[in-house]
Amino acid sequence: MLELIKRINHVDSEIHDSLTLPYELRIRGRLRSITETGQEVGLFLDRGPVLRDGDLLQAKTGEIIRIKAAEEPVVTARINAGLALARLCYHLGNRHVSLAIGEDEQGSWVRFPPDHVLEELAVRLGAKTIHHAALFDPEPGAYAQAGQRDNSHGKRHHTHEHGHHHAHAH
Repeated sequence: MLELIKRINHVDSEIHDSLTLPYELRIRGRLRSITETGQEVGLFLDRGPVLRDGDLLQAKTGEIIRIKAAEEPVVTARINAGLALARLCYHLGNRHVSLAIGEDEQGSWVRFPPDHVLEELAVRLGAKTIHHAALFDPEPGAYAQAGQRDNSHGKRHHTHEHGHHHAHAH
């Protein structure tokens, strides 16, 4: 079994294989699965950060595995951009549901796991809903990167009492 132990940001070598997972498994730090080429892998990662479509993991032995979001059952709610979209996102988000938000040639959409109560809410707010299979890679949330920045400008309590000169866009 290939032990995947480290998240990496870039690749200096060849990608060994891909691992396709649905969202419910990409939120886990520990699991066993099978890659696209049939190799057994185990995830031994820090808990917390969700694996995103395209993320790279490194094995103990150096191999690089690319994560792919699986197609899975979802509801896509299509609605006009602007206030209607903002209102729909607010009310769905207020129910602490994971949401993917996007737009394509057909307009703006919000995607979420099937749930008849959420679907009825979306329709009441003016959306047209459709059940189908699609990639589900929801928004990571405001606190997803908390504590992971490596520069002082990303810190919450940044002060200007330092001795170098540069512009800040706060």
